[in-house]
Amino acid sequence: MDVSRSGYYKWLNRKGTINNYQKNRITLADEIKNIHKHHSTYGYRAIAQNIRNKTGWLFSDNLCHKVSKSLNIRSKARKTYVPRGEESITYPNIVRGNFNPSRPFQIVVSDTTIIHCRGKSYDWTFYVDVYNNEIIGSDVSPSKHGAGVPNHFSACKDFLEAKIKRGYKDLETIFHTDQGTVYSSKAFNKLLDNYTIKRSMSRAGTPTDNPVIESLNGWIKNELYKDFKIYLADDINVAIKDYINYFNTQRLAYSLKYKTPIQYRTEQGFI
Repeated sequence: MDVSRSGYYKWLNRKGTINNYQKNRITLADEIKNIHKHHSTYGYRAIAQNIRNKTGWLFSDNLCHKVSKSLNIRSKARKTYVPRGEESITYPNIVRGNFNPSRPFQIVVSDTTIIHCRGKSYDWTFYVDVYNNEIIGSDVSPSKHGAGVPNHFSACKDFLEAKIKRGYKDLETIFHTDQGTVYSSKAFNKLLDNYTIKRSMSRAGTPTDNPVIESLNGWIKNELYKDFKIYLADDINVAIKDYINYFNTQRLAYSLKYKTPIQYRTEQGFI
């Protein structure tokens, strides 16, 4: 077979063993499985960055994708597409798809989602700063299918207090929402007086006019149910508060170059 004697014995000695490349793939696979077990909504890019942050290893997103595929691991988050609707007749859409603010509190979006916990339904209204996707206002109340006035008012006041506390009261904020009953009401919008806020609304039946909050809404609900088991929480308010802390201080975001919202904001020199 034209194999040297020394070469033959080297092959014989390493027969049945695995090389460093194979060892690294096995170790990487274990890390991927561990992260997916606790965060099943993470995509391969988020998984890869979390592993790099934890271990200091240098490897590509593509390698993480290949290993995840071999393990039959994929994100459990779901995405849907909703067609466009007609123009808003309450407040015009002044954002018009330009969700690229240059500072905090320049564009803020809000929405309400229903959370189920121990046989009860709750409305969670939250506010997101588009600059760094940070949750800056929140309230959880027994569900009224998104039309609970106290729920909306409390979350809004939370947002306004954050704007004042962090020194942005006199800087203009575009507040963009859908045309929900409470968001459209005069009483609700009167709360925004004297806070240098401009109102903007999506067209009727057009969630794609507010892609930041709609996209986050889907990811967040998947994480709450699949990774945080929110439906088993003893206290829904405590559970949501803990999740917001995780979201703002620990969750790495692809759109923020794999930094957390607060980390990204502070590294850019903003309060």
